[in-house]
Amino acid sequence: MALNTETALNIANVLTEALPYIQRFADKTIVVKYGGNAMTDPELESSFARDIVLLKTVGLNPVVVHGGGPQVDNLLKQLGRESDRIDGMRVTDASTMEIVEMVLGGSVNKSIVNLINRHGGRAIGLTGTDGNLLRARKLLLDKKTDDGQVKQIDLGLVGEVVSVKTDVLNLFIESDFIPVIAPLGVDEEGNTYNINADLVAGKVAEALKAEKLVLLTNISGVMDANKKVMTGLSTQEVDHLIETGVIYGGMIPKVSCALDAVKGGVVSAHIVDGRVPHVTLLEVFTDEGIGTLISNRLPKSQ
Repeated sequence: MALNTETALNIANVLTEALPYIQRFADKTIVVKYGGNAMTDPELESSFARDIVLLKTVGLNPVVVHGGGPQVDNLLKQLGRESDRIDGMRVTDASTMEIVEMVLGGSVNKSIVNLINRHGGRAIGLTGTDGNLLRARKLLLDKKTDDGQVKQIDLGLVGEVVSVKTDVLNLFIESDFIPVIAPLGVDEEGNTYNINADLVAGKVAEALKAEKLVLLTNISGVMDANKKVMTGLSTQEVDHLIETGVIYGGMIPKVSCALDAVKGGVVSAHIVDGRVPHVTLLEVFTDEGIGTLISNRLPKSQ
């Protein structure tokens, strides 16, 4: 369909304003963790897919890591089952693991790949078990008791990333594909683990030396004690916020993975509201950005 003059001029103006950012991030890798409401609202799904395709079209290298907790919960509910969570991590026994693999590595991954492809991209679905992409080990969660002691909690078949085979990902990136990764990993003995998608995204971003790690969430960003969004945080400031309990519960894995990624060489990490249409583009192509930015800059007090 042909564009009218007014529409064409609007597009030209937007592209002109975005050009400095396009040039700055040309051929840079941006890892986007996709989950939450953005995966269940059709308009947000379409917005996300178009954003990812546009990033690839203008010369950036997006890599998508997806969650799927609500989808897993729905299937468990249909089967008359449920699973507990501790600090945002799903307790995963062997039978729950079968459902996690089926949902994350199957229906959810394929759905996202098809979504991106329908909007003109060339997405390819992967799980962390494909080609030993994500080498994992069992995760034991440290938890403080009421008396101040630390005990380790066994979450079952829940893992953490030991290493990422970047050659597998680079093969697809260099071939103009958009990798879409389900957060499953495998250990040396061939055991499969359920891994928090935020943690996977952080480790993939670190391994690929990404320019940005963007975590789509169901909140506006990291909140202070007064429920106000904080941004422009240094790694030192984030450490302090965790230690003092301002950041707690389910936000800890998300913030910790952003923190570790930045400490590991990712230029910046962004925790943003996935309920906002085109939030990925707003984060990449505007000065003010949106949500919470974490970087290695010095704290304001220094």
